[in-house]
Parts: sequence; structure tokens; C-alpha cells
Amino acid sequence: MKKMICFVGAFLLASSAFQMAAISADQVLNNLKKQIAPDKRTAIWDVKVEQQASAVTITGTVGLNEQKDAISKELAKNGFNKVSNQVKVLHDAVPDNKKWALVKLSVASMRCEGKHAGEMATQGIMGQPVRVIDCTSDWYRVQTPDNYISYVPSSSLFCRSEAQMQQWRQAKRYILTTYGSRLVTEPAGDETVTDLVMGNILEYKAENGDWIQLATPDGRTGWVLKSEVEEFSQWAKKDLDLNLVLKTAHRMLGSGYLWGGTSTKLTDCSGLVKVSYFSSGVILARDASQQALYGLKIKGSDWHKCEFGDLLFFGTKTGRVTHVGIYMQDGKYIHCSGQVKINSLDPKDPSYLYSPLSASRIAGQEGTPYITYVRNHPWYF
Repeated sequence: MKKMICFVGAFLLASSAFQMAAISADQVLNNLKKQIAPDKRTAIWDVKVEQQASAVTITGTVGLNEQKDAISKELAKNGFNKVSNQVKVLHDAVPDNKKWALVKLSVASMRCEGKHAGEMATQGIMGQPVRVIDCTSDWYRVQTPDNYISYVPSSSLFCRSEAQMQQWRQAKRYILTTYGSRLVTEPAGDETVTDLVMGNILEYKAENGDWIQLATPDGRTGWVLKSEVEEFSQWAKKDLDLNLVLKTAHRMLGSGYLWGGTSTKLTDCSGLVKVSYFSSGVILARDASQQALYGLKIKGSDWHKCEFGDLLFFGTKTGRVTHVGIYMQDGKYIHCSGQVKINSLDPKDPSYLYSPLSASRIAGQEGTPYITYVRNHPWYF
């Protein structure tokens, strides 16, 4: 009887191990990709699997070390004990003094390819921290605080080590809260050091009456009116103010459309949403199709239930999201389509334009995925 019990136990153990490994290594990693790298806009994942019996070899490229570690852990969890993880991590090859960078221009264009003729993907603004994933040429592949990945000329960035970034996070900084301005060489002077746009972050240097001296990420110093900036940590403590969000959007009325635009100079539709919410200290996902995934969902047919500041999503008959706007009240919404303008959701209104596929409420959802207060983002503080 004792031998029979041992035999049954061994059989059950073998059966359990077989069931764990019944799923192929390729299936395991496909499932993992859906969890940690579902969108190529926010994650680099080019992984290949070679499996011979119980031996598995993983090759290819990922962006970050935690992705490579997750591969080993997930395979082990599914019964694969003979794994050779040869995946290349791009971020590992970046020199320590270039692991991070700050955008040093008021607005920097970021593209889908590492060339000036490449499609514009998004923009970065002065003082925005980025993680450098690859820097093998004059074009750096970077990740912005909303996880978006794109290419930017090295001349638009000022690179820093982790230690230097930590110093920046602890430094006294100011953020431009007016629509746009200039950093000038002396108080009340007219010689420009750089132009500035809303959201630019600079380091404090000195004060002189109504003027404050600030430094760009690459060390250029100049003066700006105190009334146009706010101490960064105090600004970041404020909670979401939907009146400020809509005020920012309204200040852009009439401005043109720029694919990939994400600053008060020019925006695309989702860029207008991002700029408006960032003015009140909230970081949203980059593209309309990404923004539509987050927040408290509302059916498009229930747009009458929308509240001030909700996001409205529009698109194709198949349900693909291609456009976004911000709800105001009484069926009116502001959006960037050709130019920043106001239209209506009510088909009876002369200004009617588009019926929404869905809507999302951002207010009350702060701290949920892709709705992040700047004060809670570890890249800033």
C-alpha cells in the first residue's frame, strides 16, 4: 500500500509539472506581452522564442531591465526551468551620465523615427524629464512621463545621471503658468535668452523686484516676471481645477492644428487635452485612442450625462477612436479639428459636429492608470 501511495504521489507531481508546461513558451510570452507591453507606443518589445523540448532560448530586444526580468519569472512560473534569457536591454547600453535627460528647448519635436523627415509623434517642453532608452546616434530614443516612446535630436536635450536627476528633483524650481513668455537677459530687458511656453520648468537663481532669475536645464540664465511663474512644488500641491483646464483650452481658441503638437504653441486634438489638464497638474495618456481607455467610462449615447471637463471620444463606425474633445456644458465641447473651436453634440444645434463613441470622466479618477498628478510622479519629485 505504501508503494502504491508513493507511486500515485509521483504520478500526480509529474502530471502537475506536465500541465504547467503544457502551454508553450511562446504562448507564455505572448500573454506576458499583453500585460506589460500591449502598446508599441509605450513599450519596446521585440522578443523571439526558440523551444526544444524543455529547453527555451529567448532572444530579441526590450527597452528596460524589468521587462527582461519579467520574462524569466513568467517562464519559471509556468514550469520552464531550462531558460536561456539572452534578451538585449537597450537602456543597459546607455552610459550612466545619459540615462536621463531634461528637454532644454521651450518645445522639442519628438518623432516616430530618428530623422527630421520622420512623422511627428509628440512634443516635449522645457524641464520635462525623459528616460533615455537608446542613444547610439544624434537621435535619442526616449520615454516621456506618460510612457510615450519617440525619437528626439540630442541637441534638444540636456543629459543627466540618476544622481544629477535627484539633485534636480530636490532643487527649487518654477513653472511657467502663463500662456507664453520670454526669458530675457536682464529685468525689463528686451534681449531674449529663450522663448517660454506654459508648463516650462526652470531652476531658481535670484530675484530683483518684480522679476525672478531662472536657469534652463542647460544652464542659460535669464529673467521673467514673477507674475508669470509659480514655485513648482507649491503649484504641484494643488488639486485638479476643471475651471483652469477649460480656461487653458479656451485660451487656444482659433490656433491651428499640428499633428503631434503638445504645447500652447500648437496642438493636435489629444495634445489640446494633455496641455489643458497639465495646466492643472495632471498627466494624461498621449493619444486619443489611449486616453479613451482610462477614467470613468460613459456611453456615447449617454452624452447628456457628461459633466464639465469630461473627455469626449469620436471615431469610425467600427469603434476606432480617432478624435477627442473636452465637454463644456449644454452639449457644447471644445476640441482641435483644423483649429481649436467649439461645437455641439446636439444634432439640432447649428454648430453640431460629430456624435461621440464614448466619454470619460477624469475628475475623481486621479491616481488611476494614466491619470497621474505631477506631484505623485517619481520623475518630477
